[in-house]
Parts: sequence; structure tokens; C-alpha cells
Amino acid sequence: MSKPKSQIAVGILGATGSVGQKFIQLLENHPWFEITEVVASERSAGKKYAEAANWFMPGKIPENISNLIVKKLDAKLESRILFSGLDASVAGEAEENYARAGHIVVSNSKNHRFDDDVPLLIPEVNADHLQLLKSQKYTGKIITNPNCSTIGLAMALKPLLDSFGLEQMNVVTMQAISGAGMPGLPSVTILENVIPHIGGEEAKIESEPLKILGGLENGWVKNLDLAISAQCNRVPVIDGHTESVQVKLKKNATREELINAWNSFVGEPQKLELPFAPRQPLHYFEQADYPQPRLHRNLEKGMAVSIGNVRECNLFDYKFTVLSHNTIRGAAGGAILNAELMVAKGMVG
Repeated sequence: MSKPKSQIAVGILGATGSVGQKFIQLLENHPWFEITEVVASERSAGKKYAEAANWFMPGKIPENISNLIVKKLDAKLESRILFSGLDASVAGEAEENYARAGHIVVSNSKNHRFDDDVPLLIPEVNADHLQLLKSQKYTGKIITNPNCSTIGLAMALKPLLDSFGLEQMNVVTMQAISGAGMPGLPSVTILENVIPHIGGEEAKIESEPLKILGGLENGWVKNLDLAISAQCNRVPVIDGHTESVQVKLKKNATREELINAWNSFVGEPQKLELPFAPRQPLHYFEQADYPQPRLHRNLEKGMAVSIGNVRECNLFDYKFTVLSHNTIRGAAGGAILNAELMVAKGMVG
């Protein structure tokens, strides 16, 4: 593994928003990365970060960040790595411009997820997709994070795909309020309520796993042939997306074989002992009423995925429950792990 000899300067795009703030919170005291630049909209540019940001993370703004002057989106930057929490309305062009200027853009935005030459990366699942970067024409690079619900789901599916194959899948999500960003949903809308629609979410969950779980052929990703049906709901939980999953396997498998596949699963981050890597990426719980967001979302600092209640299904083969922390593993934390993987593989000069 290649470790940096000194801390790598990183910048945060969309630094005052919900994902940008989570990046700042998680990167405090990171052993490899140091935030040296923060970027936001015109109305924030020129102000000290503490003045520009409506900080809503637990605790205070890190001291080394509070006095940084916010730069505008088209500013010339010095940071080698840029973590992007930009809104999709501006992310596409801005990320391309920074990649052309030589920056490595690690994005949480949706804009480039399906570009043929851009990895849609979950380090434990498809680290080999970093080979796509060789085809990019930028002086720098763009790497993307999947959708927050897709990450937990794809991590739970990967061991099953490798061991037994997958034919069909159905998933019903119960997604936390924080997934809507800030200021989020009005309390009168979400309290004592379930909203059975999240714009664009079903399409993401039905399509993103096909690229993530697809294999490389002649330097490009061939999407997995898998029928996926998704239904998405917003529920009154602050953090932690819960998913009820049904799968039809290509090979016969016992319940115990599924559980063993999950519990024994490790990927490149664990082998490389990356700073943000969970020691055990998947945790299976035998208790029938586990996992639960309040109890398990922060497992291994929010980077592990919890699975439980696997049982036979009358329509498919098996059904089970998946839980992951949507703003850590599903957003900023996942992007940080992506960057760590690139550094460890010597891809950040």
C-alpha cells in the first residue's frame, strides 16, 4: 500500500451545504488529508467559512476551517483532491472544469455516474473499476459515489452475486430525512407520516447496481444482467436508510450459506487497512428485529452495513433487511474512502 509521506491538500466543493459540512466534519484530523480550500456559491464567496455557513453538524466548526475564505465555484484552486458535494444543477460542468484543470474530483453528485469512463465506485465491491480512469481525457480525474441507498444495497448483494449469482431482486426502501438535504422536509409533512415517493430515487436504485456489480470487458464495464424493482419511501428517521430486500438466486443456497457469505466478506479497503475502512464491512444480526437505524447506523463509525432477518421468501428465494448510514457510508464517508483507495494504489501524484 502507498501511504502519503505528508498530508495531501484537499478542497471541498459545495462546502456550506449538508454534504459539504459532513465532509468537513469527517475530515477533521484525517491522517492523510488536510482541507485547505472551501468553495461555495457567489453569495458565500469572499466570506470566512464561519460567516458563510449555517453550521448544523454536531459540535463546532473545526478551527482550521472557520477562518478559511470561501472561494467561488470557478476559482483557480491549488488542492490536488476535490471532494464534491455540489448540487446536481451545477455539479456536472463544474466537476468537468476542475478535472480538466488537473484536479482529482471525488464526487457525491449524480451527474457523471453513468459516464462510460467514470467509475461508480464502492471500494469493497468494484475497486477494479478504477481502471476506467485510464480512458478519461481530463488532465485530472472524476470518480463518483453511488446513490446513498444504492451503496448499502450493493454491498449486501456483492457476496451473494459472487457465491450464488443473482436473477431478480425487489427492494423497498425506508429512507431517512437527512437524505433530503437541508433544510429538509417541513415537520408537518414528515412527522407521523410516510411519504411513498422520492423523486428520481427508484430509477437510481434500479440502474446503479447494474454498473457497480458489472464486470470489466475490454476496459469497459458491462452492466450486470439483473432485473431490479424498487419502491422508495421517506420515513421520520433522522439518519439511516433501511431496505427490505428480496432476491432470487441462480444457485441453491441455505440460509446459513448466505449469512456466512456476508460475515466473511472483505474488500480492498480492509486488505489495505485504509483509515476510513470498516474492519468488517458487513455485519449480520441474528435478532429478528435487527438492524434498526437508532441502534446500528453508527456501527464502525457509520461505515459498516448491517443486515438481518434473512428468511425464505414465497415469491423469490430469500428476503432480508439492510441498513446503512446514508450521510456517512452513503455520502461523504464513502467518497473519502474512494479517495483513500486511490492514494493507496498510487493514483494520486
